[in-house]
Amino acid sequence: MRPRRVPSLSAAAAGVAMLVAGLVALGCAVAGIGPHWVDGAGAIAVATVLSAALAHRTGGRPLIALLLAGGIGLAAVVVGGPTLQTGAAVLTVVVGGVYAVMATVPAVSFWLAAREALIATVVSGFTALAAVGFEPTITEPRFDYASTLLALVLMFALVYRLGAGIHGLGRRGLISVLVGVAVLVLTLAYGELLRRYGVGSVVASALDFAAWTTDRIGAFPRPLVVFLGIPALLWGCFQRARRRQGWWVCAFGVTATVPMAQGLLEPDGSFLEAGLRGIYSLVLGLLVGYLLVRLDLALTAPRGRRGRRAEEADAHRPEPSRFAEL
Repeated sequence: MRPRRVPSLSAAAAGVAMLVAGLVALGCAVAGIGPHWVDGAGAIAVATVLSAALAHRTGGRPLIALLLAGGIGLAAVVVGGPTLQTGAAVLTVVVGGVYAVMATVPAVSFWLAAREALIATVVSGFTALAAVGFEPTITEPRFDYASTLLALVLMFALVYRLGAGIHGLGRRGLISVLVGVAVLVLTLAYGELLRRYGVGSVVASALDFAAWTTDRIGAFPRPLVVFLGIPALLWGCFQRARRRQGWWVCAFGVTATVPMAQGLLEPDGSFLEAGLRGIYSLVLGLLVGYLLVRLDLALTAPRGRRGRRAEEADAHRPEPSRFAEL
């Protein structure tokens, strides 16, 4: 087994500086400060850092990933055009959404798992700013479907190695993956049927409730993020502290990080509404994840507070640090 690589101090410092500079540039663009090209420069900086970080985390070639991402971003900004700009935004959302999940670490308790979900949400926020900096031409729902499905394919390809392959799933892991796939397929299929054939009275009432909620609290949470993405990410981090197959559950976390990363790209939305939607989705998703963790402990953990403390003390499956190669 080859040794795990960690970025050198100089490389890490350069990456952090580039990320901060990109975020500052994007913030200036949002505030209307600076030249017209400042948003494109910020988007390129953040996208290249995320690409290099994902390549390093997954054992790839960070330099090659950085050059490719930088070249694609530069072409999208300099040459322009809907195809290049939208393509760069899709790649940014996919890379950022996947890295947000890959940057998590195992969590022995619910609160530590909630911390990992929060970190993934913050990374998704950075990704959202970079994606909107490319000024893509959005065609819903094609953009949503393309970025989500690409992220899932990439995530499962990575998890296949990290999770010891299909044969290492076990019965519980297989059930978790099948449930996740079922929820995902049903959600996407229902949304597509709704767009094609209109709404009935029950669905119309649900849409009216969503509009009523948005009018009063500023946004309505994303059901896919609440019921699948955040709970899968939280419970997956919780399981990874106990067994390697927790990565298979974590893979569905991209159904939270990718929608959050593309939250600023909705043509009719605002930055405030996107931020509130992300916060509400995170909070409600954590509540659903808490129920999953409590159910898991009720079925598998020893009885009593002392037994649970002993279970947490033993739940320390080794895994590389957050910034080391997996």
